[in-house]
Amino acid sequence: MSSTNSNNKINTSTENMYAQLGISDEVYDYCKKILDDLAPRFEMIDKNAEYNQLKVLKAMQDCKVSEACLLGTTGYGYNDLGRDTLEAVYASIFHTEDALVRPQITCGTHALALALMSNLRPGDELLSPVGKPYDTLEEVIGIRPSKGSLAEYGVTYKQVDLLEDGSFDYENIKKAINDKTKLVTIQRSKGYQTRPTLSVERIGELIAFIKDIKPDVICMVDNCYGEFVERIEPTDVGADMVVGSLIKNPGGGLAPIGGYIAGKKECVENAAFRLTSPGLGKEVGASLGILSDFYHGLFLAPTVTAGALKGAVFAANIYEKLGFKVVPDSNESRHDIIQAVEFGTPEGVIAFCKGIQAAAPVDSFVTPEPWDMPGYDAQVIMAAGAFVSGSSIELSADGPIKPPYAVYFQGGLTFEHARFGIMKTLQSVIDAGVAKL
Repeated sequence: MSSTNSNNKINTSTENMYAQLGISDEVYDYCKKILDDLAPRFEMIDKNAEYNQLKVLKAMQDCKVSEACLLGTTGYGYNDLGRDTLEAVYASIFHTEDALVRPQITCGTHALALALMSNLRPGDELLSPVGKPYDTLEEVIGIRPSKGSLAEYGVTYKQVDLLEDGSFDYENIKKAINDKTKLVTIQRSKGYQTRPTLSVERIGELIAFIKDIKPDVICMVDNCYGEFVERIEPTDVGADMVVGSLIKNPGGGLAPIGGYIAGKKECVENAAFRLTSPGLGKEVGASLGILSDFYHGLFLAPTVTAGALKGAVFAANIYEKLGFKVVPDSNESRHDIIQAVEFGTPEGVIAFCKGIQAAAPVDSFVTPEPWDMPGYDAQVIMAAGAFVSGSSIELSADGPIKPPYAVYFQGGLTFEHARFGIMKTLQSVIDAGVAKL
């Protein structure tokens, strides 16, 4: 047994804990002042989180989620109550006819490829009216040649870039739509670009314009990083499909793998037949004991997303005041959890990522380095000491080592961790001589 001497009391101040974790007084004071000014903004985020929490809860209650739903199946997975109920819950949340939510969908890129390849046929044309898609989709489409791409199967592709101010080029979108146009893909988030993220309202306006020209075209939204940021989702404004990853927002940090497609019944059925086999579709696919994590993570997702959103706003304010370009800027409305910071140099991107890694609960002692990551056209640096490998709803940052040398920050299972992570990036950037207070 040991006792604590009154002269050796533990210093329980928050400032002392930050100091023990490598944050200088200068950085702590700078960040605290910014945080104090953000209270009204954070209150609005919390109100949206409350609404979305109730929306998820209602969907679970309406679909009669039971203890039996958490158990899962093996083998073929026939009559998997938990799997089928979870898909009904997703359909309820997104107000769609059907949903496919499976651990067999390995990542967001896989979910998007699945949605595209199952709903396009040789001779069809795919249109992106919002510019270049995320890097890993370039090989799926065939913009960069790759085995098994849509281009190899005779699917053509057209792209209309956004105008310089970030608005839609409606004139050229109208010209691009033709008899072959079967599917329009709309990427909500910015990817490795510094364009604005699209609000659900703007997505709805674009879909209405496209449907007015060609009513039968399928409008698919890449919803990655956007779920539960707003009170409505793209399917509430006309999208035929929304697609995303469970190791982003809707998994709440607990889902260890998986993706989802929610939308029109025919679109979802096509995806299910592509995922498994013609004639089998949604009837097979064992849940392998991870349904509890899927349900639990989905239940937590609105508040986890809110914490990540606060972290993004905090980061924007910190770096904008130091003179760096940030997208979105410190005052813009938010439509996803990603925050881009342009450093203009590789050193800034690398220092930022080193700070994120050093703030992680897992692998905080390793140093991230740029590398030739599959699916990208430049070296990429990624920092994520996560409980789920690659989970970008957890504290993470990444960026390509190419102009304008922007880093993309997202995640944080709690705002307290996101806050510390951003403070650690600032300390790293200052220590590297990239910026000074």
